[in-house]
Amino acid sequence: MSPDATGVDAVIDTVTAVFLVVGALMSLGAAIGLLRFPDLMSRMHAATKPQVLGLFLMLAAIGLQMRTWWVWPVLVVAWIFQLLTAPVSAHMVGRAAYRTKHGHREMLTKDELEAVVQRAAAGQSDSER
Repeated sequence: MSPDATGVDAVIDTVTAVFLVVGALMSLGAAIGLLRFPDLMSRMHAATKPQVLGLFLMLAAIGLQMRTWWVWPVLVVAWIFQLLTAPVSAHMVGRAAYRTKHGHREMLTKDELEAVVQRAAAGQSDSER
């Protein structure tokens, strides 16, 4: 008995369509969050979290639709690169905003950077404490 190729194709097409729609909605949610959220920290969250998942779903849909093995390593490398760079860039933007007083400090529950920034402003290193 051979498997029904059209049934498998229909399932792959359906999964691809679901991944594309959900990935597009995640990316749209990230874009709306960037426009609508009030402060830098929440915008930073909106720019990284749903965008990385949305890209993963889009890349998975492309890999499923292509139906060749050689495209998967390229897609995995693209996703890993995004997964590594998005949090680092968000961290750097958040730290720069903290140091330049663009963040809402009253919204912080615990300020763990205050002592580090004050020591850096005074010209002390961690070993001089």
